[in-house]
Amino acid sequence: MSEFGYTAHPSAIIDEGAQIGAGTRIWHWVHICSGARIGQGCTFGQNVYVGNDVVIGNNVKVQNNVSVYDAVTLEDDVFCGPSVVFTNVYNPRSSVVRKHEYRKTHVSRGATLGANATVVCGVTVGAYAFVAAGAVVNRDVPPYALVAGVPARHIGWMSEHGERLDLPLQGEAEATCAQTGAIYRLSGDRVQRVEGCPA
Repeated sequence: MSEFGYTAHPSAIIDEGAQIGAGTRIWHWVHICSGARIGQGCTFGQNVYVGNDVVIGNNVKVQNNVSVYDAVTLEDDVFCGPSVVFTNVYNPRSSVVRKHEYRKTHVSRGATLGANATVVCGVTVGAYAFVAAGAVVNRDVPPYALVAGVPARHIGWMSEHGERLDLPLQGEAEATCAQTGAIYRLSGDRVQRVEGCPA
């Protein structure tokens, strides 16, 4: 544990000014830029990059080889699998400067981004949504939604515990998380937890 309350491997580069919460662990060859704001109890795997205009909540896990570029926010309890890709310019050209055109990306509390998923800038991934490995997200993902494919499409619903719920994509229905007993209600095209213990 460092004097700052977090641990960092000697190979990590942490620029002066970065705000990092207590209990956060930073592994080999990670680079955290000076403007980054990172909460408590996070984990950054090998070869992670965190840009200046980045906000990361508490208990966020960022696995190996992920670059979290400027204009990205990850709320509490977000999971980023290995080699997840974020972008911040929608139509990049090497010869055209577009730093003033960054589009904000927001990943809400408890969401999971599977290995090798790509999140195109300007979208919001809803709370406890689950993005399957290899998916390409180019539009907003509703809370609790399970999306997969290229481009990502909505194929189901997930509980806060990460279990698939027996619900149709739309309509009126209820389902119970097999692991926690929490009850989830579908109303139209949105799901919410209505009863039971949180994950």
